[in-house]
Amino acid sequence: MKRSRSKAAYMISAVAEQYGIHPQTLRLYEREGLLQPSRSDGNTRLYTDEDLERLEIILKLTRDLGVNLAGVEIILNMRARMETMQRQMEEFISTLNRELAQRVQPAAPEPVNTLVPVLRVPEVVLSRPADPKPAKAAKPRTRRA
Repeated sequence: MKRSRSKAAYMISAVAEQYGIHPQTLRLYEREGLLQPSRSDGNTRLYTDEDLERLEIILKLTRDLGVNLAGVEIILNMRARMETMQRQMEEFISTLNRELAQRVQPAAPEPVNTLVPVLRVPEVVLSRPADPKPAKAAKPRTRRA
């Protein structure tokens, strides 16, 4: 699988010589999935600066700390997940900060002495008609016994 290349790319022999390892060791790291160099059109392995940084981590873990390749794989995977989580946290914090900034911004002050338009109420509603004559109250009936 081809990856996008950085500006510098190094052949396997140059990388092996620079780090004092056998080219077969680099091939082993590739088979184990620890390194994934890109390939040239002629199928030559090309190591980028990013690949070299990863190789340096692998060599520190194996040479200095005595970690086996299975352990190196676990550590590198955890490291990649941590970097992903770090980016996600930074994005989340950035989003929170933007939201807070929007909510904290003072609202435009309302003018103090403003006129409020009022609807004109028709005069018909304002004037009440005269009360009609009150109806006569019915006389209460009394029962005769």
